[in-house]
Amino acid sequence: MRTNQFDINRERMVEEQLIPRGIVDAGTLAAMRTVPRHTFVDDAMGYKAYGDHPLPIGSGQTISQPYIVALMTQALGLTGSEKVLEIGTGSGYQAAVLSRVCDRVYTIERIDSLLVRARRIFDRLHYLNIISRIDDGTIGWPDEAPFDGILVTAGGPEIPQPLLEQLADPGRMVIPVGGRDVQELQLVTKQNGEVTVSPIEQVRFVDLIGSHGWAD
Repeated sequence: MRTNQFDINRERMVEEQLIPRGIVDAGTLAAMRTVPRHTFVDDAMGYKAYGDHPLPIGSGQTISQPYIVALMTQALGLTGSEKVLEIGTGSGYQAAVLSRVCDRVYTIERIDSLLVRARRIFDRLHYLNIISRIDDGTIGWPDEAPFDGILVTAGGPEIPQPLLEQLADPGRMVIPVGGRDVQELQLVTKQNGEVTVSPIEQVRFVDLIGSHGWAD
């Protein structure tokens, strides 16, 4: 498939999958139009990259459905100046999208091979405002806290307390919470010391593994 066909498919993704479902934030839409999703999946699956579904990326992990990536990005309410923490780098696609709509992205992955591959893609695309590390994402990145936004790309039984503590005030976190089969995507807002949790929609994510998540 030629690159120009990828561009066509990416625009179709935005027009047919995102806008009709309520993705209206200009920054989010611009990022989804810009970031080449097909570079974050294996070449053999490139033709599926802009479909309305998740795809496997190895190690039991997935690249999320484009709509979910856009929904979570939009929910953070980013304006361009923020520092954002992402838990679960995976393919790197979500971090790449975030990097187009905020100042800096700090992303944590627990599987070495996934982070190595994602880092290569970031470098190739010159997405130089993404900082990454291997660690237990459920303990966050305390040395760089607080974060204006936190986005968690795996589902856990509860909101990890370290992430709440590392969320700036004001700040917003988007996280799937629930069982291992289905979760509720939640928007966690911290304002004047008060934490508010609002439901967004039902989702299904891979497990959030770590000391404040599911056991491996």
